Amino acid sequence: MSNVAAIDCGTNSIRLLITSDGREVIREMEIVKLGEGVDRTKNFAPAAVERTLSALRRFKGLIDEHHVTRIRFCATSATRDAQNSEIFTKPVTEILGVEPEVIEGTEEARLSFLGATAGLSRELAPFLVVDIGGGSTEFVLGADDVEHAVSVNIGCVRMTERHYSQDPPSSEEIASARADINRAIDRAEKEVPIQSAKTIIAVAGTATTVAAAALDLPSYDRFAIHGVRVSVERTEEISAWFLSLNKDERAALGYMHPGRVEVIAAGSLVLAEIMKRTGAREFIASEQDILDGIVATLR
Repeated sequence: MSNVAAIDCGTNSIRLLITSDGREVIREMEIVKLGEGVDRTKNFAPAAVERTLSALRRFKGLIDEHHVTRIRFCATSATRDAQNSEIFTKPVTEILGVEPEVIEGTEEARLSFLGATAGLSRELAPFLVVDIGGGSTEFVLGADDVEHAVSVNIGCVRMTERHYSQDPPSSEEIASARADINRAIDRAEKEVPIQSAKTIIAVAGTATTVAAAALDLPSYDRFAIHGVRVSVERTEEISAWFLSLNKDERAALGYMHPGRVEVIAAGSLVLAEIMKRTGAREFIASEQDILDGIVATLR
């Protein structure tokens, strides 16, 4: 029996996937806000690092409990940007016994593509996988493998910190964020022909939360969400609705993870603007993402 563990450490969350001979055993997530303030200061805050290491220690207990033989830890946008990243990466090595990989945006994109497209019919290709994270968003186009990929800095945490100071955000703040997002999409389009995809697959918490809203779920249900198709019109409606709610109103939604309350308004706007620019009619929400891609590299 081969037990492997993948850890994805992003700007907003840290997540763990343990599989046994390719079968999912555990999938865990904690919102730790590792990248809090990084867009502004270019440094990790010690409190954010400690929150993340605390979650990692819990993950290590699960890894030991399931007799994992191989671990791959991938850190993404926030760790790429933080000038003092060693205050995080060094203790990660001490806790896990393996060195964390601070992966580039292109590798992040490749892993997301591997996870999101696994098991899908190639009749749906070419695929555009959109991965909206806390610090960055990846656009990945391909059929059997990645053909074009780019990472741009328009994650939900980064956009929230950069543009929103009011709750709910003002029309001026929304307009500023929308312009920023579209400038980034302009840059992405120079490297990835996003309008040439037959199928759009959106992964990670922003997209799955929008899908939960489209389904009007009483609570978050990853099995109900996986594979759901959400139209571009519905995506825009949900984004506008999230942007109109205050923090308490967003928190009261049964499917809303507490760690997404402050950033979902920005994240949903990123998704809505991307959908408009692709010209697609809908996206497919996927619960399979970079974690599944990391595991695929360990088999």
